[in-house]
Amino acid sequence: MKPKATAETPATKQLRDAKVAFRNHFYEYQEHGGTRVSSQALQVPEHVVIKTLVMEDEDANPLIVLMHGDRQVSTKSLARQAGRKRIEPCKPDVANRHSGFLVGGTSPFGTRKRMPIYMEASILELPEIYINGGRRGYLVSIAPAELVRVLAPTLVNVALAD
Repeated sequence: MKPKATAETPATKQLRDAKVAFRNHFYEYQEHGGTRVSSQALQVPEHVVIKTLVMEDEDANPLIVLMHGDRQVSTKSLARQAGRKRIEPCKPDVANRHSGFLVGGTSPFGTRKRMPIYMEASILELPEIYINGGRRGYLVSIAPAELVRVLAPTLVNVALAD
């Protein structure tokens, strides 16, 4: 078995194939701990930890939303900006099927299905972001511009302040 620090995931494979420079960050995963746990473990602001949320529209078509760890998504604003009637989070088992990752380890890179990706525009203002590397307890840090280069997300303004 490979040591954890060098294990490939579909996400890291896509990053390597796209020649994205990234650093690995491992932490002790906690069920329902979210970005608060990872930001504390890695000693970075929760705002720079980007969560990958799998949602679906009124026709059950999946999509991904990338959001700051310390912000919530306004699904009403997202639906309006995405030209949909309604958008809501997927149930965990449905999200797992769409992405190919377990909830808590969902990465926007290397997903099982290609899905439209929406990204909170202010993420681009950060010099570096921490985003899931495709497994629970594993983040990668990259430049936000690389995320845009590889995934070509639609930029939106849908953050709700906590």
